[in-house]
Amino acid sequence: MRSIQEACFECVLRPERLFCHLPAEALKDFDTLKSLSLYSSGRTLFREGARARGIFVLCEGKVRLSVCSQSGKRLMFRIAGPGEVLGLSASLCSGPYELTAEIVDDARVAMINRKDLLQFLNDHRETCLQLAQLLSHDLHVAYNRMRVIGLGRGRRRRQLLPVEVRLPALPVTAQKGNARP
Repeated sequence: MRSIQEACFECVLRPERLFCHLPAEALKDFDTLKSLSLYSSGRTLFREGARARGIFVLCEGKVRLSVCSQSGKRLMFRIAGPGEVLGLSASLCSGPYELTAEIVDDARVAMINRKDLLQFLNDHRETCLQLAQLLSHDLHVAYNRMRVIGLGRGRRRRQLLPVEVRLPALPVTAQKGNARP
């Protein structure tokens, strides 16, 4: 991990991401709070069950998000990409991280500790609505994933999975309906 400092104003993802799409004054304050670091593939940002110490904004690279069952089996939840905010719900509620976040591709990650995040949200309340929308979106994504898993043999899963049907080759006359029994 190597620490670097880069302004969010220079980021190409800025117009389309949550913390990147802030008013100029808020973005300037955000820049002063973050600690930007480079992580190599295979490193872990945080582990499921560990007390949340802050949020991570993925500036570049990919992160594998996974959960662990009581029996120790690891299930990949999804791959996070540039611009995504990781650890937000755990940091806001002062709880443990719900997932493990492991670097898949070398990544540039901005970290903001929990205390600074809460003060930032208090100072820049316009960001709170955007956070609520992001958390709501994450919740809907989780609901949809649960539907797919929970209804694994049901109608919903069949709608989501393409089905290839192979029919036996029939003579041309049978295909036209002209064949005799």
